[in-house]
Amino acid sequence: MEPGARNLITDVPGLVVGHASDAGVKTGVSVLLGDVPFTAGVHVMGGAPGTRETDLLAPDKTVEQVDALVLSGGSAFGLDAASGVADGLREMGRGFDVGGMTVPIVPGAILFDLLNGGDKAWTENPYKRLGRAALDAAGVDFTLGTTGAGTGAVTAQLKGGLGSASVVLPSGVTVGALVAVNALGSAIVGDGPEFWAAPFEVGAEFGGLGAARRYPDPHLPVTKLGSHRNTTIGIIATDAALTQAQCTRLATAAHDGFARALVPSHTPMDGDLIFAAATGARPLADPVADTLLLGHAAATCMARAIARGVHAATAAPGDPFPTWAARFG
Repeated sequence: MEPGARNLITDVPGLVVGHASDAGVKTGVSVLLGDVPFTAGVHVMGGAPGTRETDLLAPDKTVEQVDALVLSGGSAFGLDAASGVADGLREMGRGFDVGGMTVPIVPGAILFDLLNGGDKAWTENPYKRLGRAALDAAGVDFTLGTTGAGTGAVTAQLKGGLGSASVVLPSGVTVGALVAVNALGSAIVGDGPEFWAAPFEVGAEFGGLGAARRYPDPHLPVTKLGSHRNTTIGIIATDAALTQAQCTRLATAAHDGFARALVPSHTPMDGDLIFAAATGARPLADPVADTLLLGHAAATCMARAIARGVHAATAAPGDPFPTWAARFG
């Protein structure tokens, strides 16, 4: 199986992505938007999440479709990014109709990037502005690395970043991943340069180095324990027709991608979270076999996206960690 034309989450037809960054604050926002509302689910496996409107994504809740999904830096301050997105969507006339009032449904999640060397002495929370800017910038093409929600991200040894990847299944269904990598753990094996996600690499999308030849003691992982600069947040998307319950299952399966690409993952100090989005353009021919394959593809695609985000990071003044390229390039 091969990636889509862009090897980005926007290979899923009907989806666009926008990013906004503030280089001085060292933070940013990423937005996934559909041409029309899409079905969504969520699964949280980290011990320290920060979220907005995720309760309504449970399979038993009334609203099954959303207008956009938001990933943001800024810890709790970053939750305000979704307000900027919601304001913009309302101006577009987008949202859930409630008695003639339009209410955009915009779930979001945040990562902690408040100790990364950026200037955090703002007098006004910048995230609502960044959310609106990310919405306005939405399109099918975008860069990876130090951009959007990955602008200020770091891992245990290296600068993190914004990653994406896609794959087209034999059925013609497309699966894509978008992720802001800010993990407590490491994306590289030992002292590197090989990535934990190497067995799942397609071509040379993150260097083509192959698997590591030596592995450290698996019981003693490399972490930035004590720094509290953590949380990896992502979105897995598909053009398959899925229910809200099936989206929740897809998000759950995609967490295997975190575990394949980041060691350790899902720790008590990470708020690791994955949203799932389904546009519904392609009905499932076999609901059992197809959902199994979708889940496996989601995990593999997510692992690749994580490595691509770290591999593509670029340096900025005051960075607490080097980029992969600076250390190994």
